[in-house]
Amino acid sequence: MRSREYGTHVRVVELTRNFKQTAAMQAGIDAARGDVIVTMDGDLQNDPVDIPRMVARLINEDLDLVAGWRQNRQDGLILRKIPSKIANKLIARMTGVHLRDYGCSLKAFRGSVIKSVRLYGEMHRFIPAWLATVTTPRRIAQEPTTHHARTAGVSKYGISRTFRVILDLIAVYFFMRFRARPGHFFGGIGLGLTALSGLIMTWLAWVKFGLGENIGGRPLLIVGIGTLIAGIHFITTGVLSELLARIYFESGTIRSYSARPERVLAADEGWHKSA
Repeated sequence: MRSREYGTHVRVVELTRNFKQTAAMQAGIDAARGDVIVTMDGDLQNDPVDIPRMVARLINEDLDLVAGWRQNRQDGLILRKIPSKIANKLIARMTGVHLRDYGCSLKAFRGSVIKSVRLYGEMHRFIPAWLATVTTPRRIAQEPTTHHARTAGVSKYGISRTFRVILDLIAVYFFMRFRARPGHFFGGIGLGLTALSGLIMTWLAWVKFGLGENIGGRPLLIVGIGTLIAGIHFITTGVLSELLARIYFESGTIRSYSARPERVLAADEGWHKSA
């Protein structure tokens, strides 16, 4: 029915239930067949008239992502604009991807790049940051877009999402910095704690045997033992995470790097050229 009405190039993905926004975006990306993929919300606040300009910039400037920037955002100041500005600055600082508007869903992607990233949970908020794990932030740009006031429906976002954003941001930061070496993260904390415990125990040993004082009732002894146990736990967690990372990358489907398609040389180019 829809093919006869709109054409065979239109594909409608009907999910069996509400799997939330990230899963819906991933379903659409999986179904897309073009070299350029554009995502946008269906709440009529984004304007499709901006799409040709964003796609043209993506192609002409050889970018991997052009993200929309709601320059004149038509939302509430206290509950939407101010928390969004704070979140955008925090995300940009922690991820190194400097965009003014992470929350705008109107984005134009190079298909081969966005398909190399799998979206799950609530990753749609941090797509530019996740994309930076497979491409350089220099190939990510932003473009001012039109933003209309909401005319139907009710926004599902409020001030309460701030806590979820913080937790998601921690996960993004960890994945971007330590995906291939999680042992460095946990092991670094563990070594720091064990070093602190060593200093505490050394000081207490001097107090006990050098000064002849009783240390059994000192809270510092409990602190030293606690930091030692915590340090050992972090170190062993680091070892286990390294084993999991090896399984993750050696599964045959995941690589620790991302490379652009190799350009095929003509017969008279490069080392093919006859002397």
